[in-house]
Amino acid sequence: MSGHSKWHSIKHAKGAADAARGKLFARLARQIEVAARAGGGDLDANPTLRTMVQKARDGSMPKDNIERAIKRGTGELEGVRYESVTYEGYAPSGVAVLCECLTDNRNRTGSEVKNVFTRNGGSLAEPGAVAWQFERKGVLNIEASATTEDDLMAAALDAGAEDIADLGDGWQVTTGPSDLHVVRDALEAAGISVGSIDLTMLPTQTVPLTEASAAKTVLRVLDALEEHDDVQNVFANFDIPDDVLQAVEA
Repeated sequence: MSGHSKWHSIKHAKGAADAARGKLFARLARQIEVAARAGGGDLDANPTLRTMVQKARDGSMPKDNIERAIKRGTGELEGVRYESVTYEGYAPSGVAVLCECLTDNRNRTGSEVKNVFTRNGGSLAEPGAVAWQFERKGVLNIEASATTEDDLMAAALDAGAEDIADLGDGWQVTTGPSDLHVVRDALEAAGISVGSIDLTMLPTQTVPLTEASAAKTVLRVLDALEEHDDVQNVFANFDIPDDVLQAVEA
């Protein structure tokens, strides 16, 4: 389990509790719109849309908001047309960063993302420079109280999960992108409640950050990127030992 994965899980939980609801819903709506535009509005025929809608439901987004976002994506309602663009760069200590955005103005977003990297000690890289260090995966987060390790392993692995990690206060199940909903359905059929699901990018190799000061400079870049309205997801390939992570959070 990389430090980034643990940090991302902490950020996800914190965001669900603390983020302004309007900003959270706006971000989810963009993701739904783009997924519906790319693959249609049928959740059964469009697994990406199904995942985005489930994320919105997990975030308590109202049903009407979800339906309007789908209709904007399919063209039934007028709306701003967003395009997906991914920026690649480096945080301090040589940490590779992928930044997934949805924007109605590629030039503006590119310039602003570059400035965020530069102001926080990072740098924007050419397309393809760091993407090869990540793989698209499905991730399910499960509270520790929802199941035992043996029951989770039996249900998840039988359904095609690739890995199960103990995060201390919960479990993280990793799947191939196309197996995400299959595994979720299998876990729920086994009586295991799934807290949240997502399609994410996991690093294939990591940079160890063994000093709190180094970890803080990397997290500063990621936090700044996530504050940008066009940024949907930020991924990085670092590893932080538990004792260092505790020092950073203190």
